Amino acid sequence: MKRYKWIIGMCAIMIGNMACTMQDQQQDGARIELLSNSWELDFPEETWSVLNQETPRKALDAGTDMEKGFSIRCRLNLEVPTFDRFLLEIPGVLDVCLKQHNPLDRHRQNYPAYRMADGSVPVVEAGLTLKSPIDGREERMAIGFPIAMLEQPLGEHELVLNFTGARWTMFIDGTLVDNDFPIGYPVAEKMKNWKINTAFVSQAELYPASVQPVRKEGNGEKRFMPQLQYWTPPGHNAWVGDVVSLFYKGRYHLFYLYDRRGHQSKFGKGGHYFEHLSTADFRHWTEHEAAVPIDEQWETFGTGTPFIQEGKLCLSYGYHTTRIYPREQTTLPAMYEYLEKNDHTGAFDRHTLPGVPAGASYSISDDGVHFRKTGKLFHPCENPSVYTDADGHLKMLANYGAKGTWASDSVAGGWHCIDKDFPPGGDCTFFFHWGDYDYIIGGFTRLWAKQESQPDSTYQDMVAKGLDFYNGLSVPTITEIPGGRFIMAGWLWMKAWGGPLAIHELIQLPDGRIGTKWMDELLPVSGQPQNIGTKDGTNNPVPTSFLLTFDVVPQNTNYRTSVSLLPSAGKGWQDACEWQIDGKAQRAQYAQASPADWARQEPSLREGGAPQQCRNYAIENLIDTGQPFMVRIIVKYSDKFDGTLVDTEIAGKRTMISYREKLEVGQLRFLTEGAAIQNASIAPLSE
Repeated sequence: MKRYKWIIGMCAIMIGNMACTMQDQQQDGARIELLSNSWELDFPEETWSVLNQETPRKALDAGTDMEKGFSIRCRLNLEVPTFDRFLLEIPGVLDVCLKQHNPLDRHRQNYPAYRMADGSVPVVEAGLTLKSPIDGREERMAIGFPIAMLEQPLGEHELVLNFTGARWTMFIDGTLVDNDFPIGYPVAEKMKNWKINTAFVSQAELYPASVQPVRKEGNGEKRFMPQLQYWTPPGHNAWVGDVVSLFYKGRYHLFYLYDRRGHQSKFGKGGHYFEHLSTADFRHWTEHEAAVPIDEQWETFGTGTPFIQEGKLCLSYGYHTTRIYPREQTTLPAMYEYLEKNDHTGAFDRHTLPGVPAGASYSISDDGVHFRKTGKLFHPCENPSVYTDADGHLKMLANYGAKGTWASDSVAGGWHCIDKDFPPGGDCTFFFHWGDYDYIIGGFTRLWAKQESQPDSTYQDMVAKGLDFYNGLSVPTITEIPGGRFIMAGWLWMKAWGGPLAIHELIQLPDGRIGTKWMDELLPVSGQPQNIGTKDGTNNPVPTSFLLTFDVVPQNTNYRTSVSLLPSAGKGWQDACEWQIDGKAQRAQYAQASPADWARQEPSLREGGAPQQCRNYAIENLIDTGQPFMVRIIVKYSDKFDGTLVDTEIAGKRTMISYREKLEVGQLRFLTEGAAIQNASIAPLSE
């Protein structure tokens, strides 16, 4: 009996611990453990040149080899400048300045994400002039950071600038704050002298070769981002681009194109590469080293897909080389010549094939974490979507530079076209299978579906039927996870290409139609909910970020309900947003709120609307909204966003997200017609 009591007691403790753990997890939300952003910068003893207050100007030897790169280390004394101040300069090659940035200018660098207490945006910026290897044109590449992002913005700091040929990087006090990806090199003959502003720079050292940074680890400190949903990489100008994912050996792997400057890195050529997150339970996420980094100047990567080959996790991608070099200077002509002669693709080594590498390649991992580039060019398309079909065969949907459906016994080569006309469009296409149905997503705006038993020729255009599930995400990707669940991940368009990450869960109806709902594991952490009034036309004061929950009780089939998100009292309606549902039309929409009446009707994707732009749009053919149902709305403001993100779940079966530029919510207003609002509550979001 004592033994049984002991077992019962231990079970009670275990259940209690599990309950506490689940409660702690819910309180913590879905967190990301980030890699350290502190770096060891091991400088060689030999310097090319040293400047200090005694020798503020020095002639340089112009015979240096620019392909070896260079680095500069200097000690800065930062203050809030009243006007632009040069810090150091190599005329015609390099300029570093401390300046006041326009607090309204979010273009490229998004410096106003971090402001001083007085609202000003002082920044340190370094420009490097590079000579193009394509046309010989010289162009300045700038990197920088707002000093308000530092814990102690003013006073002494160590600045390091590092040019490797493939990367142009800025470190402050050993922390990486910005980088870009060069095309070309500085003109060595112009490096005749350099000078410093001794009022702000006490010493500067120039090294004739680039430093190799080593990430600091093992100091016991861990960096956590408290919320995965709507996450962006740390930094003022860092965003999530196209997302691809796969569940492999007990973990969900999410790869995303890392973006700085809204697609304006690498002189507007993109400069994207694949970063990597993974999780086993969707609450605890881990950041890994980049799966596919940029190692050479000609590299910039386009969207592919993860897939399994011989039990190993692989990641396909396209070299977007034609954005930089003319097509005739790349490997594409040779690859297409082989394809036309043999009616299938070859397996080429990018190191030996003539021309700058272009087209499709892939990386491979033995453990699901550490990836290596294979160097194999297997197809001319520059966005290869490789997958394994229900029969275990390798297939590929080709887009950007090619089209059609392809098949092969090996990813490395031998791809032959099995349908040159399908898919008929779309960018960054993805295949997934669920139950008795096959689906293909066509990037931003396309979706096709068919029953598994039917041939590919029977795929139906779900957008044309108004039965798509686009909800504000750009280039969504679908992945099956344990429990027969499917989740959709993508990014949200804000200022430009790239934005925050968002993940929703899918639902499937018996007829194969797919809807969306929030994923329980990823709900942002919120405080204690408080009941609010729902009287029509009454403006309720609310925090800037919150979770709103309410029930809609239709009283007839012609009902309408709306929630208007308004700035604080006295700030007008210019940026106000209305979410509205129309029961008769079975539509919901985001629109510009009106102080006098309901917002105008917005078009759906079928009607020419643009949900992928994440602004005003409608969705149609709602599910289960003719009877009482729940609506949940997350309102999240961020200085980095320069506005508010609004994420709405309708009856647990449809979702839609919108970005409202410049909007900082202070009030909300309900309007109803033929329906009642019940059980309305507000819970502030935790930061």
